[in-house]
Amino acid sequence: MVGTDNSSIKTMIAALSSHDDGERVRARHALMAMGKAACPSLVEVLKEGEDHARWEAVKALDEIGDPATAPALVKALKDEMFDVRWMAAEGLIRMNIKGLKPLLQALIDQGESDLLREGAHHVIHDLAKGELKKYLAPVLAALEDIAPRVEAPVAAYHALEMLEKTKIC
Repeated sequence: MVGTDNSSIKTMIAALSSHDDGERVRARHALMAMGKAACPSLVEVLKEGEDHARWEAVKALDEIGDPATAPALVKALKDEMFDVRWMAAEGLIRMNIKGLKPLLQALIDQGESDLLREGAHHVIHDLAKGELKKYLAPVLAALEDIAPRVEAPVAAYHALEMLEKTKIC
């Protein structure tokens, strides 16, 4: 069993920056086995890590699935590296409703970000296929509209308002 003390976490976090693919993968798996205890350190890697380390961190966060990390995954939707953005979106999809509030709030506050809207589209497209369709279909339509910078924040605001009224979110 992998220890969850700070020194074990620090060692595994450092290994996420290794040039050795196998070492990075082993470190990611060890961090995933640590679960929620590793999440704060993984979130820090998302903010400051090298490309490979950020991808390994977001992959681990996706697998751990802690809803407390949803805001960090939303921020990662604007990462410079496509693979990190994609994996962050996959993590939010996996969280389903638990990751939706920070995503909608980010669309409201930062709807001018092309990368955020692109990632939000990926997430909302998937989530709108299920029971959330009636709430998310207008947001998806706004993201696909000719003026998504204007329409998406408004649609996100209304969706969030409806989800909160129904106590879903």
